Amino acid sequence: MSQLLFRRRPVVIGTVVGALLAVPGLSAAATSSHHPPQPTPAAVVTRAGIDPALVQGRGATVPFVEQEAENAVTTGEKLGPGREAYTLPAEASGRTAVRLNQAGQYVEFTLSQPANALTLRYSIPDTASGGGLRSPLDVLVNGKRTKTMTLTSEYAWLYGMYPFSNDPNVDPIPGWWKPEPDPVAKPFRPNHFYDEQRLLLGKTYKAGDKVRFQLPAGAPAAWTVLDVADFELVAAPLRQPKKSLDVRLFGADPTGQRDAAPGIDKTIAVAKKLGWTVFIPPGTYQVNRHIVVDKVTVQGAGNWWTIIKGKVLPLAEPAPDKSVHSAPGFYGKYADAGGSTKVHLSDFAIESDVRERIDTDQVNGIGGAIGGGSTIQNLYLHHTKVGIWLDGPMSGLLIRNNIITDAVADGMNLHLGVSNVRATNNFVRNSGDDGLAMWSEANAAGLVNHDNVYDHNTVQTPVLANNIAIYGGRDNAVTDNLVADPIREGSTLHAGSRFGSTPFEGTLSFARNTTVRGGPRDLNWDLGLGAIWLYALQSNMSGKIEVTDSSFLDSTYNAFMFVVDWPVKDDYTLTNVAFRNIKVDGTGTNVVNARVGGWATFDNVDARNVGAPFVNNCGTFHFTGTPEFDVRLGTGNDGNWTTDAGAPGHCEDRPPVVPPPAPSPWN
Repeated sequence: MSQLLFRRRPVVIGTVVGALLAVPGLSAAATSSHHPPQPTPAAVVTRAGIDPALVQGRGATVPFVEQEAENAVTTGEKLGPGREAYTLPAEASGRTAVRLNQAGQYVEFTLSQPANALTLRYSIPDTASGGGLRSPLDVLVNGKRTKTMTLTSEYAWLYGMYPFSNDPNVDPIPGWWKPEPDPVAKPFRPNHFYDEQRLLLGKTYKAGDKVRFQLPAGAPAAWTVLDVADFELVAAPLRQPKKSLDVRLFGADPTGQRDAAPGIDKTIAVAKKLGWTVFIPPGTYQVNRHIVVDKVTVQGAGNWWTIIKGKVLPLAEPAPDKSVHSAPGFYGKYADAGGSTKVHLSDFAIESDVRERIDTDQVNGIGGAIGGGSTIQNLYLHHTKVGIWLDGPMSGLLIRNNIITDAVADGMNLHLGVSNVRATNNFVRNSGDDGLAMWSEANAAGLVNHDNVYDHNTVQTPVLANNIAIYGGRDNAVTDNLVADPIREGSTLHAGSRFGSTPFEGTLSFARNTTVRGGPRDLNWDLGLGAIWLYALQSNMSGKIEVTDSSFLDSTYNAFMFVVDWPVKDDYTLTNVAFRNIKVDGTGTNVVNARVGGWATFDNVDARNVGAPFVNNCGTFHFTGTPEFDVRLGTGNDGNWTTDAGAPGHCEDRPPVVPPPAPSPWN
């Protein structure tokens, strides 16, 4: 957060941070237990760490099945559940993981369906000086060692305050208010612990087969934490389409030994003249800079088979876009150069090498301005700064069926006058900032983000900020998404007048979304957020916001939060918000927490397993006896909405948390 609110009750997290890196790596006695081998259970498949029946119809349809380590057979140590930032359980899917401490310990999964490939989400320690280490992990199928993975922490473990550092000894930024005691414990605010790795198994295994991850002797990592394994049946490589040019004919090396970028550029130039497709067959292609695309189709053989892989390299001098590094990426022309149209990118992976956040660097997987009937689909974007960052003005783009993981910053951001973009059926995990964002930044030309849609996406475990966030704009929509496990300084769904955004105009629709384990504690404010939170920081929020037909499951603090920044609490209000046809199953504190002037309506909002009075109305803290936020209860609201303690004028600054029971089907 750039500004802080309610500077009371400093949060003592130094002891948490100090324990985190204690030898052998993490002190988790309070939230862990040792497990002897268990009887073989049936395969437990989840979505966002929860029973799939509870999130049916929400989120992305993905080609893999998710299995959580804590549900598998293990001789390791269960970590969690826990939701406190800067801890391994908090950043784990479902807030629980398994730690292997010594050689021979394992986690064993039972396949629920045939698979020939997997993705493993894991964490191993950093080195004392930062920069990460590598450590092996054996993969056994039905008791026979099949592969040995080389895990790495080189892309994990950031420290300190925004924009973060790889140095465990970094100091806080001078002059910034912070809740920790001074001097702070080091390493200061360690975070971004997890990484993931893909593995082809070499053959197809059947349902019921056992896949074991086992710690070998001599592993240099003091511990290995396993979070999630995703099992997949990967199809054979796609064949070269008719009327296409193979990049190898123009010198692109599929072994990764030589720079393939010039060969890909040459293929693009010839293909554009012919009106043909650029085909990148199976292989690993070394690319260390942007490939500029306009009016061209670039297709790989599938994102497991065609890999664009490169390094982050320093530039001799800053580029016109202010970058000081280059990295692999496919970019449209920038908007001031006219942008790009009729671009079609599909069926390849980008394995980048971004290990720190430098906001002036254009080291994203996909960038520039791409519109005019373009498509971006079936990509796997890994270790980028941002998976997809598009700078407008631009209009007319379909983004679908992509997987974006382990980004240092956002998963996806539509920025500055972007319109008529639909991002659907994408999967985003472990972003270092917002998972999916629309940022309608104010500008001299009066450009506004408008008529964009984020639908049927799954966004999990953003380390910082929100799963999905909308900053200003007109007539945008967030629908049918599954969002889970935000960590700090944000929550599952968010709309805010922030970062110099344009006002909210028309209707912003949040419809048919499911949030899971949202509403975390904001450490700077020492305040629980809402699973959806609306924030009037820099202007009034008076455009219509509709939240409809949605489910809010197992919120750590509140389900809905309305808030203004303390220095401007008498300047800005939040009005014209409507909640309708909502299920709230489990909150640690309130259903509604209002800390701003304004109003919202509530119709057919059913709530249960609520840990505090349904309505906590602190308004703008004038305590005049008249509620400064008008909670307008309509018809069909089930639960204790009108109890004395939760009457419209009730205000409790920081109510105690009562953890709810696990969500269950709503009869």
